[in-house]
Amino acid sequence: MAMSIASIDEDNLKKLLKSALVEALEERRDLLQEIVEEALEDIGLVRAIEQGLRGPSVSRKQVLSILEAKAREG
Repeated sequence: MAMSIASIDEDNLKKLLKSALVEALEERRDLLQEIVEEALEDIGLVRAIEQGLRGPSVSRKQVLSILEAKAREG
């Protein structure tokens, strides 16, 4: 019994992978949306941390005081 080996050239492989990816993204838009949202949140967090590092330092007491005031408001 002879064994046949399917050969696929690089261009066909790229087309197949691209087609599979597009199909998966179309079927799972919610997953793509979640990934994008998480990435944007991460970017926002990094920017906030960088801004905080450039700003003046505050004491733990000041931070807790602000948080407690916000908790009473909310």
